[in-house]
Amino acid sequence: MPHFEDFYADKLRGSLGVTDAESVLDLRGTNRPTSEASLNDMLERSRFGKGKTVAIRFDPPPEGGGETLFQPVGRLLLDAKRKGIVDRLQTLPAGDGLGFYVALAGKTTRSNE
Repeated sequence: MPHFEDFYADKLRGSLGVTDAESVLDLRGTNRPTSEASLNDMLERSRFGKGKTVAIRFDPPPEGGGETLFQPVGRLLLDAKRKGIVDRLQTLPAGDGLGFYVALAGKTTRSNE
């Protein structure tokens, strides 16, 4: 869409989901420490490669309510966004389940720290 800035063009296209991502980090069925370790590993490795998009998926709340990985994973991703490791962060569309769509900055687009 040549007449729109990327931000507004993406709004018109709708939410980006699992099928739009270059890869998927599937944390369904994992516990919190394992999920956090996997996410931290992905974020650390992304600092040395090219930028890419990742769909991060995790389990919905158990029947009757309970904790999910939404808040702890969200906090880690927001911190990574503040540090410049993550360029874009949004929730997955409802049809894709619970998770995030993340655009990792990669080595080439980040400034030297």
